[in-house]
Amino acid sequence: MSENRNTIIAIVLSALVLIAWQYFYNIPQMEKDRAAQQAQSELAKSQKESSEAAPNSPTPGQPAAKSAVVARDVAIASKPRVKIHTPRLSGSLSLTGARIDDLLLTKYRETVDPASPAIELFSPSGTANPYYAEFGWVPATGSTVRVPDRDTPWQQEGSGALTESTPVTLKYDNGEGLTFRRTISVDDQYLFTIKDEVSNTGSAPVTLYPFALISRHGTPQVSGYYILHEGLIGYLGDQKLQEYSYKKIDEAKSVSFDVTNGWLGITDKYWAAALLPDTSARLQARFSSDQAGSVKTYQTDYLEDARTIPAGGTGSLSTRLFAGAKEAGVVGLNFPLVELGGYNKQLGLNHFDLLIDWGWFYFITKPMFLALDFFFHVFGNFGVAILVVTVLIKLVFFPLANRSYASMAKMKAVQPQITALKEQYPDDRMKLQQEMMEIYKKEKINPISGCLPMLLQIPVFFSLYKVLFVTIEMRHAPFFAWIKDLSAPDPTHIFNLFGLLPYDPSVVPLLGPYLAIGAWPIIMGITMWFQMKLNPTPPDPTQKIIFDWMPVIFTFMLAAFPAGLVIYWAWNNTLSVIQQSYIMRRNGVKVELFDNVKSTFRRKPSDNPAKKTT
Repeated sequence: MSENRNTIIAIVLSALVLIAWQYFYNIPQMEKDRAAQQAQSELAKSQKESSEAAPNSPTPGQPAAKSAVVARDVAIASKPRVKIHTPRLSGSLSLTGARIDDLLLTKYRETVDPASPAIELFSPSGTANPYYAEFGWVPATGSTVRVPDRDTPWQQEGSGALTESTPVTLKYDNGEGLTFRRTISVDDQYLFTIKDEVSNTGSAPVTLYPFALISRHGTPQVSGYYILHEGLIGYLGDQKLQEYSYKKIDEAKSVSFDVTNGWLGITDKYWAAALLPDTSARLQARFSSDQAGSVKTYQTDYLEDARTIPAGGTGSLSTRLFAGAKEAGVVGLNFPLVELGGYNKQLGLNHFDLLIDWGWFYFITKPMFLALDFFFHVFGNFGVAILVVTVLIKLVFFPLANRSYASMAKMKAVQPQITALKEQYPDDRMKLQQEMMEIYKKEKINPISGCLPMLLQIPVFFSLYKVLFVTIEMRHAPFFAWIKDLSAPDPTHIFNLFGLLPYDPSVVPLLGPYLAIGAWPIIMGITMWFQMKLNPTPPDPTQKIIFDWMPVIFTFMLAAFPAGLVIYWAWNNTLSVIQQSYIMRRNGVKVELFDNVKSTFRRKPSDNPAKKTT
């Protein structure tokens, strides 16, 4: 009776774990994905107003009057512009206000289809979700000096587009003795350099404050994961890394920093825009959130120390803007003995590699990425790189796993003695446990050694999950056959016969999340089941039931995880079965894998005496 009760409890607990997983993870994640797709499709229809941010005091970023929302191409065509065209970027900068406000990342697409639209990073004012960078000068408090603002019409000196080999120069004369000249250049990746010059032909010196800002209107759709930061970010001198989610800055409204050697910006999962002032510049930096009507505006900006331009003299300064994809080789990655320099090293920046959210366990995540990236360049496929790295990890942990599997082999060898003890002490569990421990002690068996291989997988599993989730190198990285994106779940479903039936089972009300099980999660579940069958049968019936159900539970749990992670787990299970079988044979223990598998499907004899009578 007790064993039956324990079995029922184990089944109920397993079902509760599965239901909780679906309720708290799988269903919310699918709802977020659907919401993101809906928001993307309705973006062009949005009629919400966006506020305008521009400096008119030593603290830049004041809201302006609202205007009607128009389509992106209409907003771009409404003002004179200079084209931007590089191997990785396309778009334009506006001659009204000299903003960089139209930017597409041509190397990256919205979906795995290479014909899908390029990723849109910046969008001009007047659109549904403006996002732009602005640079300029503000006068001292009380000064009447006229400086260029968001509405200033700049003139291009010469003609032609902004490319990696041809910078553009813009000019504005305020008619009061000040001539502003701005030279903008861009490299072949994602770095803009802005050089400002002010010539003073007046009779008195002029004091101006240089500023730069990145403004984003509307709260963007975020992934919503604890392990990933999306929002305002900066590494601000002695105050180090500062991260404010949109919700956090909404609560704080404004946060100021007085720093030297800093950078700041706004980051998404894969893309970012960041201001990179001179590392020696003293900054009054700020993160802020404002609201005009129903639209929120998020801004990172800084104000440098005043520059005084003498009468008849010229003042100048340079700053930089990063606007693009957070590629490790471009942004930079620092790790002992290995360094991907990128902008972090080239420009002498202060931990710019932290623009990529490597997390608290960066000492595991970074080596995992470096290993995968290395083998990707060897084999040209991140899926193959995952398989190779898994083999190497197995070799590294082989001594520990060897001891664990050897102990498990010994445990299997003493199973007849354990069975005899259970028959000898059927009603005295305490005595049974004492005798079992004596056998384990005599044979030098660790009864929990079977957990060690699983525990060893946890940090590897986490680091691989983090790499798959946050690094853009994994985005849309194909494997073979139907896996076109290792960072996304397996797109197939067993309940529509892997695409043979023309419907998507995941959209079925209530049951949909339970039906979204692809081919690779099933392969993973089968390999895990084989691994469980290779292990000795737990003496406790409750433990046996839990172990029997574990592959099923993990199949459902991992179905919504990135395909690359599921492939790793399946491959790791397969290697574990091979390794464990070899060690058991070496320790003189029969490998009863196939016998155990057959026994699972063999009908057990009835214990009812009435059915045995003829």
